[in-house]
Amino acid sequence: MSRILAKASIDRLHRRERRDRRMDRLKQIEELNQFLLEEMPRYREQAAQFPHTVSEQRRLLRSLMNLRPPMPLDPAFLRPQDKLLSTEREEKGVVDGDRLPGTPSDQRLALWQGDITRLKVDAIVDAGNSALLGCFCPCHGCIDNAIHSAAGLQLRDECGYIMKAQGHPEPAGRAKLTEGYNLPARYVLHTVGPVVGRQTTARDRADLASCYRSCLELALSHDCRTVAFPSISTGVYRFPLDRAAPIAVGAVRGFLASHPAAFDEILFVCFDEKTKHAYDMALERR
Repeated sequence: MSRILAKASIDRLHRRERRDRRMDRLKQIEELNQFLLEEMPRYREQAAQFPHTVSEQRRLLRSLMNLRPPMPLDPAFLRPQDKLLSTEREEKGVVDGDRLPGTPSDQRLALWQGDITRLKVDAIVDAGNSALLGCFCPCHGCIDNAIHSAAGLQLRDECGYIMKAQGHPEPAGRAKLTEGYNLPARYVLHTVGPVVGRQTTARDRADLASCYRSCLELALSHDCRTVAFPSISTGVYRFPLDRAAPIAVGAVRGFLASHPAAFDEILFVCFDEKTKHAYDMALERR
């Protein structure tokens, strides 16, 4: 009987601890939301519709972060933001890119299905739009939104400085580099893939290959040894996956052929099984 009572007491203690952690997390998130709403009061009415639960207030926070334009960042916001994002990073689990197995034909090439924001590599690649400021659509499912949401507002701020200095939209096929901030990756390489019309053109194919080469050239100049690519342009930009995968693999193989000692591992990160199968097929071809 005493063992049963002791176990019941321990269970109650654990439940209380979990509840206290949830309340602490909720308070932390709501304070961040209030800070952003003071900057953007036009969203207060919509924000009031979100229930006061951890999941819904966290969804509100991501939405507000997605909507916030580049502007000066207050350390009073950044400190708790970074604390929250670093906690979430550890909860999701960091995946060491160096430990992922290479392909049989070339150990420098690897294929992995999962969330690119979990990868600990020197650089991950963000496929963005020509504004290069991240996705402004609240909680959108694109990789641009996922990367900016996990990195924190510093990423958009740095992109804003870069694009202001450049003075014009980013052309397809180029690359820019920023810090990774709250991501496990040290850097983020930003590139704009081609937007396909009714059918792919020679220019589309050349621009897509250029995205991969430009990212690798920039990574090389910053002493990156491991780089992770998503499947560029195969989402809302409508580049057919079965054509994009061979172009991606071919561009990377071509770069490695001319720079054989440049990288330890280049990863192709796939969102789903369909994408993984397309890259599997492309990697099997020689």
